[in-house]
Amino acid sequence: MAILESNNRNYYADSGSHGDYRYISLVEVIDAFNATYVGQDKLCEKVSLPDITFHATRALQELSYDTLRSTKDWEVTVPSTLVLVMPSDFVNYVKLSWSDGNGVERILYPVRDTSNPLDISTTVNDSGGFTLTNELDKLTGDEDSDTWDAYGSLTSTDIGSIDSDEIDDEYGRLVGGRYGVDPEHAQANGSFFINQTSGKFHFSSNMSGKTVILKYISDGLITSNTNGTLDLDSTLVPKLAEEAVYKHILYGVLLARKDSNQALLSQIKKEKFAETRKAKLRLSNLKLGELTQVLRGSSKQIKH
Repeated sequence: MAILESNNRNYYADSGSHGDYRYISLVEVIDAFNATYVGQDKLCEKVSLPDITFHATRALQELSYDTLRSTKDWEVTVPSTLVLVMPSDFVNYVKLSWSDGNGVERILYPVRDTSNPLDISTTVNDSGGFTLTNELDKLTGDEDSDTWDAYGSLTSTDIGSIDSDEIDDEYGRLVGGRYGVDPEHAQANGSFFINQTSGKFHFSSNMSGKTVILKYISDGLITSNTNGTLDLDSTLVPKLAEEAVYKHILYGVLLARKDSNQALLSQIKKEKFAETRKAKLRLSNLKLGELTQVLRGSSKQIKH
């Protein structure tokens, strides 16, 4: 458990250390676990340091996905190509939005009915197969498909930008085939989809040149810029979740042993879930006064 070692003068003079006392490095967590749980007549006898390190990194990754505050922000300008590469530590996105002239974030919604498939350049023959010049040749293609080109050249992104007479002309004569607007498309903020294969975000045409804010989930692990290995000193764990990390490591270490007591293992598993719930409540940072102010709006009548 880390304690306060720096004085106030050094802390306030160094802008890079502001707020660091909220965290403890993963190296300190590993050392504290090794000193507390490993040794003769302790829960974990003859457990190697690499095993502890492995379970510590796995604990941090699992907690980062749901419990810890591992959301990062990016603010970028969408280029004319309407493509944004995923961050190097990207796991999943939380929210995409673009910032208008007043600094208000307008949410972008995903489009599930389009994609950017690989445009196979090899000609399809009459039998439906591909004619290859050599048995060792592989199918190659263009990363920008016709589907993506059509999506990127949209001139209108929502039904609200279409004249009502045009809607009647297009859909009104289809007896029994005209439906209400889908709420997920009833907006003019723009849209995007993710190409999981190439690791890129693709935006609609009205997003070109706009400032996009990407909030995404990371696994919390920091890698060294020099050799690409894990930097455990720079990988930080919130102190409010420190005990949860210890229980995750303890359960992982005992689960991997073939001679673990099942009753003890069951107890540690319950403690792991309990500490995880406690850490999640702590990090949710609910304030009674703020919550009361928000709930005051629940008395308003909402008309549909």
